[in-house]
Amino acid sequence: MARISKYFDVKKDAYGREYMEVYFDGIALLRLVMTNKGTAFTPEERVNLGLDGLLPPQVNTMDQQLARVYGGFRREPTPIAKYQYLRALQERNEILYYALLNRHLGEMLPIVYTPTVGEAVQQFNFLYQSARGVSFSPANIDRAQSVLASFPWEDVRMIVATDSSAILGIGDQGYGGLAIPIGKLALYTAGGGVSPFHTMPAVLDVGTDRADLIEDPFYLGVRQRRLRGDAYFDFFDKFVDAVKSSCPRAVIQWEDLSKEAAFSVLDRYRKVIPSFNDDIQGTGAVTLAGVVAACRLRGERLRDQSVVIHGAGAGGVGVAWAICQGMLREGLTEDEALARIFVLDSKGLLAKDRPMEEYKRKFAQDPGKIAAWKRAGAVPTLLETLENARATVLLGLSGQPRAFSEPVIKAMAANTPRPVIFALSNPTSACEALPEEILSLTQGRALVATGSPFAPVELDGKTFPIGQGNNAFIFPGLGFGTILSDAREITDGMVLAAAYALVDYTAEKHLDKGLIYPPVEELQEVSTRVAIAVIRAAFKDGVARSEKVDSGNAEAYVKARFWQPKYLPFIRG
Repeated sequence: MARISKYFDVKKDAYGREYMEVYFDGIALLRLVMTNKGTAFTPEERVNLGLDGLLPPQVNTMDQQLARVYGGFRREPTPIAKYQYLRALQERNEILYYALLNRHLGEMLPIVYTPTVGEAVQQFNFLYQSARGVSFSPANIDRAQSVLASFPWEDVRMIVATDSSAILGIGDQGYGGLAIPIGKLALYTAGGGVSPFHTMPAVLDVGTDRADLIEDPFYLGVRQRRLRGDAYFDFFDKFVDAVKSSCPRAVIQWEDLSKEAAFSVLDRYRKVIPSFNDDIQGTGAVTLAGVVAACRLRGERLRDQSVVIHGAGAGGVGVAWAICQGMLREGLTEDEALARIFVLDSKGLLAKDRPMEEYKRKFAQDPGKIAAWKRAGAVPTLLETLENARATVLLGLSGQPRAFSEPVIKAMAANTPRPVIFALSNPTSACEALPEEILSLTQGRALVATGSPFAPVELDGKTFPIGQGNNAFIFPGLGFGTILSDAREITDGMVLAAAYALVDYTAEKHLDKGLIYPPVEELQEVSTRVAIAVIRAAFKDGVARSEKVDSGNAEAYVKARFWQPKYLPFIRG
């Protein structure tokens, strides 16, 4: 096995007990985030490692440290202040940071991830304090391999990479998009069991088209317009080539690429290096899981639904693909499934006689089949589509706040006794409708989920929990399962296995309580199930290369390798 870092390594003694072998001492141990135990260094370690007198006299347990830092977190007055507090802790003592996340995941996930991370991206230039991850730009992309050689971890297994062109629902954020890979990888570790010693956030800074950023004296990224066309893909080719050479066992999660680039990048590299696009495949899988769970709650099948998807970006088309795959699984032909899926972009319903980007075309309706629809204009609107298609499922991925107006919600309520309405756009400010509006206008009959967290809704003496269709239920387990199976490719079968593992978990644990997604506090349990299913799918699809795991021992293998934060004894190397 490759060494973790030139600064330290984790080894086992003759009895199988882990310890950390460090290759430096003194104040440097307190400055490297992975080797800083702070007040938890024992008296013997302080003497042996040159720390004597550099720390307070009291030796604390991790529990004592956690009580101290949690109190500090609770004292911060705003979500963005809490975010910055946690990031400062991560840059000071990463083991303690993950122990804190694990203990308070439900409370802290909205801070390190959506919705607060969106605000952190927007304020990145002002919040920046210390370096994390790797930055590629036109200035250094020709030295990509040496850039990776500078990274402190020598056995990288999971990379989250963004070009920051389509961050959540807030668009082009330039270099500030680096906050997204940092947040995603926190969930890979806290929720998905991937050791932080093997992760790397990466920003592919190909420029920004926002003049306000380019002209901002505090902007940290390259001051140029975004690369396009051949120059853009040449940049990505150099990045992927360097990763294949320097990190041969790494998996790449593409994150927040523009809809124009997302599908091209996925198709270009998915067979070159194990990789997936969370906005397309992760969003598709988690939405499919929620819709299938909602159908089970209603005693119905997915194949019998009429599904309207409002939004035809990477997420919307990814959801259309996943819903289609789910209907195929239940016995429909592809043509039958596509006839039940109606996708709208900013101009209205996709139909084959309309000009559109190529990636949307598969999900465009046959004009002949909608010719008799009642409509005011040439292209059916959202409301007209709902009424004519007799929609039973409405999924919002438009990034347009309040796009689900009162007439839209009432139309869904008129179509079916228990309409499925998911307002999935992030952050909260981009949500298509508030849960209380949907429930009030449907007299509590709707099955509701959102992309960002919302409190339960009280209506007519009843409490309605609001499920969060959070990609974190999919991507950590998908990535972990890919790593452990050493898959050479992430297949569609692996993505769908992740979705149905989430469905089965929800059905087993929560469906009888009316929940269509689990609480985020159960993220580790969900990720374990997902990783097991992904490993089995990798072997079924013939892409797994590991000889240490197979379908039979996948469960034990995942649980044994699920990383947990703990302090190890230190020995000077």
